[in-house]
Amino acid sequence: MQQTCAQQSPHGQPAPVADPFISIIVPARNEERTIEKLLRELLDQHYDSSRFEVIVADGLSTDSTRDTVMRLRQTYGNLQLLENPVRLASAGRNRGIQAASGDIILIVDAHCEVGSSDYLSRLAEIFVRTGTDCVGRPQPLDVPGTAPMQRAIAAARSSWLGHHPASYIYSSTERFVRPQSVAVAYRRAVIDSVGLFDEDFDACEDVEFNTRVERAGFRCFLSPHARVRYHPRASLVGLFRQLFRYGRGRIRLLRKHPDTFGWACFLPAVLVVGAVLGPALAWLGPWGAGVYLIALLVYLAIIVATCAAIMVQSKDLAASAWLPLIFLTIHFGAGVGVLYESAWGRRGQKLPQ
Repeated sequence: MQQTCAQQSPHGQPAPVADPFISIIVPARNEERTIEKLLRELLDQHYDSSRFEVIVADGLSTDSTRDTVMRLRQTYGNLQLLENPVRLASAGRNRGIQAASGDIILIVDAHCEVGSSDYLSRLAEIFVRTGTDCVGRPQPLDVPGTAPMQRAIAAARSSWLGHHPASYIYSSTERFVRPQSVAVAYRRAVIDSVGLFDEDFDACEDVEFNTRVERAGFRCFLSPHARVRYHPRASLVGLFRQLFRYGRGRIRLLRKHPDTFGWACFLPAVLVVGAVLGPALAWLGPWGAGVYLIALLVYLAIIVATCAAIMVQSKDLAASAWLPLIFLTIHFGAGVGVLYESAWGRRGQKLPQ
């Protein structure tokens, strides 16, 4: 990479020089299906191997994840394996950060694909070109070769009805943005300033961390060149559990940072309450039945219209057949998570794996 003049950050620290040392943190637990492909993509980068390291923080995997990493260590001298006895992703990120030597700290989940051997070069170039404090990336779910249900989950999650409206996670326009939903790569000075990830979180831990990053005045530059592809869940049960944890994480985020309140986070919970109490409301009289029926029809009409639009755009009939059930799973998973954490959650209680 060609040497470039570093810009000055708002905090008075010089932006990284070309070819900074990059530490890649990979929290993992039972990721035998995806870990080897990801690690080979990261370790075979067109970037000086003496200028980056990959640190896997394993949360006591019970499958072949650890064996895979140990086998790859025999070939790649810049690959490390750490134990994460807490098992949570937030703790895994922290174990990796504490062991990292990099000028830049990059977080990559174990069920992702980077898809380019120039990923690190492009990431370093973004820091140098923009003088930013952290870099955000889009994270599409359209991994090639997935089953129809996974393709449907990817399509649903990337639609306006399937993810938080304030998120830039599916954007592809380069610009400075709020870091909350997208920042994944940080100058060392950022972490030194705001501290580690909060280990009371195992969902939305990145949003909580990035909330502190923004409050400290650091800037985030979003670039499609930093894009990673995320493997969607392979079952409705897995999707429900994922969104349940997200719902719980959002309430924990609200407890810690009350100014993150937004009505959009509570809409799934309203849906769940309406689904449970609606039939009882209908028994109160014709007006109650009318309100319940109108609300139900409006919701179903929104689902049908959104599914039809996705089907027309994707022309994927096999995947589209799953969409109504997937939207219900997304909304009910997040809603039940919000309600559960609101009623029974306590700070310090770990989220289920």
